[in-house]
Amino acid sequence: MLDAEKGFREEWYAQPLSKSGPVISMAVPSSYNDITQDKDLRDHIGWAWYDRLFYVPSRWQTDKQRVVLRLGSAHYNSIIYLNGHSLTSHEGGHLPIMADITTKLVYGKENLVTVAINNTLTPETIPQGTIVKHNDPSRYPPGYFAQSYNFDFTNYAGIHRPVYIYTTPQTFIDDILITTDINGANGVITYNVTHGNTMIGPSRSGEVGCSMKLLDNEGDHVTSAMGCQGTIEISNASLWWPYLMSENPGYMYTLLVAVSDADGNLDLYPQKVGIRTLGWNSTTLTINNKPLYLRGCGKHEDADIRGKGVDYALIVKDFSLLKWLGANSFRTSHYPYAEEIMDMADKEGIMIIDESPAVGLSGFDEALMNKHISVMQELVQRDKNRPSVIMWSVGNEPKSNEAAALNYFRKVVSATKSADPSRPVTCVLNKPKEKEYAASSLDVILVNRYYSWYGDTGHLEVIKMQTVTEFSEWHLLHNKPVMISEYGAGSLPGYHMDPAWTWSEEYQAELMIRNFEAFDELRSKGYFVGEMIWNFADFSTPQEYNRPGACMKGLFTRARQPKMAGHLMRARYWSLAQKLSNLTVPCGTGTFGYIMGL
Repeated sequence: MLDAEKGFREEWYAQPLSKSGPVISMAVPSSYNDITQDKDLRDHIGWAWYDRLFYVPSRWQTDKQRVVLRLGSAHYNSIIYLNGHSLTSHEGGHLPIMADITTKLVYGKENLVTVAINNTLTPETIPQGTIVKHNDPSRYPPGYFAQSYNFDFTNYAGIHRPVYIYTTPQTFIDDILITTDINGANGVITYNVTHGNTMIGPSRSGEVGCSMKLLDNEGDHVTSAMGCQGTIEISNASLWWPYLMSENPGYMYTLLVAVSDADGNLDLYPQKVGIRTLGWNSTTLTINNKPLYLRGCGKHEDADIRGKGVDYALIVKDFSLLKWLGANSFRTSHYPYAEEIMDMADKEGIMIIDESPAVGLSGFDEALMNKHISVMQELVQRDKNRPSVIMWSVGNEPKSNEAAALNYFRKVVSATKSADPSRPVTCVLNKPKEKEYAASSLDVILVNRYYSWYGDTGHLEVIKMQTVTEFSEWHLLHNKPVMISEYGAGSLPGYHMDPAWTWSEEYQAELMIRNFEAFDELRSKGYFVGEMIWNFADFSTPQEYNRPGACMKGLFTRARQPKMAGHLMRARYWSLAQKLSNLTVPCGTGTFGYIMGL
């Protein structure tokens, strides 16, 4: 068994890691698991160490700049050191880590940043996992253990998102809160700017003022305002609309925020703003007072070689494919996605159900609940100003048939709504509705159901009856909008059988068609608000006997090539867009659906 504490005991962070033993090169951002040919590194559980030498200019000190270190995310538990001293720590693998390093730098000389990352998951982490110790000396070597998870995707580890050092003046913009509304043809932006300062010695920095300049999407001046809190009303405003609900989806203004003090410090930040409203009641979701029907998919941050590492080309490719499908939304299953992905969603008009990393939770004790609330508050803090985010999801497939889930989710949902009352809150459920304790706290009911895949396998004829019956009963029980958040079947690319057989592309496609029939009947009832297939693309899974190294339920292969299911979904979603928004379907889109009887 590896000595897990060796790096801390020997203070590896006090000098470059190369002085403590052999090191290898590692790409950042990326997961470290698939970068090398080393099986032990791929399967590693425990601490992994990164370091980097860097310089900062003496001018930053002369100009009295505040200096901040920011990691987009590191999975899972991170401890960060600067020049041999502990700087900060963070638990959780998908949200930013920030620290003021102004007084800890050596200016004009070499600095050393060291990051220790531990990917171990336990019943006390979010998401949860278990360390299984094997103590039978006749079967396992001394100290042998394995990590198990409550989810079916690879637990990639490493520094997954970019690492930056940036500067601000000593008086700086600390936070910006934006809410928007519509007043007739006018758009309303309400803003609240929080400022901070790091002033050392005498100053007049207490005299802080704020000014706002609003620019349209071409950078032209629209209007200005003074004050750190206020409201701006824009005549004949351009609204933020989802893809295929407008000829100009994803319209974004820029609110140029300026904070200054009497000492001459000036901080500027260009805050993107999409003007839109959200509404919900017992049957309907609305955006800008128009009914919404979500057509999308679950996704993963997952790609060959880089794992969950940010990949700019892949981000552009995925959004191109979403638009090719005619999709208008996706869920960040099962964790918060990179800010670069969220930026693209804002720009392209793709709606997002923004999900926490609380997948498969059980236990529901107070310590876990407080940690869960903290994660939701961090998520809301990061994404609160994004027009693409239309709903918060506090988790996926919890063991919500446990009685303790009732009070647990009541408090987690309440805390999330306190952090942001402007969006509905959900949790993706999969337990039987008769023994389910989370749904009563939610604004919208999202349910995962795999009829004719995990149950009644091969019997496609029962899908419509079972789906219509169940989702009707969910609405009857809770009097809330309902939608299906996962359904589908696995298929091996290029495997064909007629008549359809499980794992063939034909079976996946025919299962989808039977679900579409059910969705159309449910949609006609007035309370079914969306459909999201599982999954956008095939993705990496742990080594298991029932999966060939990947979940094969994708519309696309892991390399982003469409299966038969991808072409079929394109026909489905464009057909819905035509019916709901009177759009012209792209040439050739409907041909595949016609052949399949759609």
